Amino acid sequence: MEEGILAPVARLDRWLDAVLVVLLATCSARYLLRHDLDATAVLVLAGAVVLGAVHLTRRRVTGHEAWPQVWIAVVVALWVTLTLVAPSFAWTAVPVAFAVLQVLPFPYAVTTVVLMTAVVSVAWSRITADLDPTVVVGPVGIALVTVLSYRALEREARTRQALLDELTEAQADLVAAQRRSGALAERTRLSREIHDSVGQGLSSITLLLAAAEQDWDRRPLVARQHVTAAASAARDGLDEVRRVVRDLAPADLDGDDTGEALPAALRRLSATGAHGLDVEVRVHGDPVPVPARTAGALVRSARGALANVVEHADASRAVVSLTYLPDEVRLDVRDDGAGFATAATTVADDDRGHGLDGIRRRAVEHGGSAAVESAPGEGTTVSVRVPLTDGSPPGGRRG
Repeated sequence: MEEGILAPVARLDRWLDAVLVVLLATCSARYLLRHDLDATAVLVLAGAVVLGAVHLTRRRVTGHEAWPQVWIAVVVALWVTLTLVAPSFAWTAVPVAFAVLQVLPFPYAVTTVVLMTAVVSVAWSRITADLDPTVVVGPVGIALVTVLSYRALEREARTRQALLDELTEAQADLVAAQRRSGALAERTRLSREIHDSVGQGLSSITLLLAAAEQDWDRRPLVARQHVTAAASAARDGLDEVRRVVRDLAPADLDGDDTGEALPAALRRLSATGAHGLDVEVRVHGDPVPVPARTAGALVRSARGALANVVEHADASRAVVSLTYLPDEVRLDVRDDGAGFATAATTVADDDRGHGLDGIRRRAVEHGGSAAVESAPGEGTTVSVRVPLTDGSPPGGRRG
């Protein structure tokens, strides 16, 4: 497996092959111009052909574990022999040195390039009569600049690759976190909807059947009315389960062009889900059509608030007020129960049950807000304000 300080690049490899072939041909021509075509010249030309042929086999050995190192050893040995015999071929050191930098790890690549530089200096000193400092300093300087430059490039490439790997890993973690967050939000929504719809419906059925059992012998007509109401609540609960699963608003709120569907739904809720509590529904302002999703959220909020009154408030009367304002609709559920101490006006988790927090979250999801006002012995008021337009955040969960 290759560990060179230069990443294998197909285009660079092709250019190195082309440069080496051109240099071998040029050096061969120069050698023939200065020497006769004798046995030595034939061997030199044969060596040049072999060096070029071996260099061109680079791509065939790349995929093998140890073959690249063997290949570079053969190439360097051929080049050293050819250069010492015919110093004209010293120019081919450049593409060979690049190949060394590509294949060998940095310490071995540096050592090999230093030895090649020494070979170039020795070879050129043989064809010069006087000592020429440039013969030594030139190759050494070129080799040093080449190695250091590509060492810096290699480090920069590895740093960039490390950053890319970290970015890829961070993106994967972000996708996983978003997936977990979405699943948690959906579980929270379903928990809230089941509590405020299915759970309260089952509670209504239980109380109605318990009342029917008590009146079965003494007041059979009243008991039958309780059973009929329980059956109606069971049917409504089944419809609500289907709506929750389909993530739709209540069916009777769809296609409302007159604005009367929401008040009518609240009146039905007060009649079927109050469990003996005296509930009055008041409408203030002129009713206007409310988006089905927003209307469904208000009905569920009213159901949750009334369920809290029945279960926790010890109240005898409640008033559900629906107020139409120019740009929003407000729902208030006021009871005359025991109340409780609260220092904040924002609905939060408390002894009143899970429904209050569900009311707050649902209001926020529809672009509105919810608050609670209460004091010991003075009852409780739960207020929900939502825009008349569908104010849910983009991509928000339906509630």
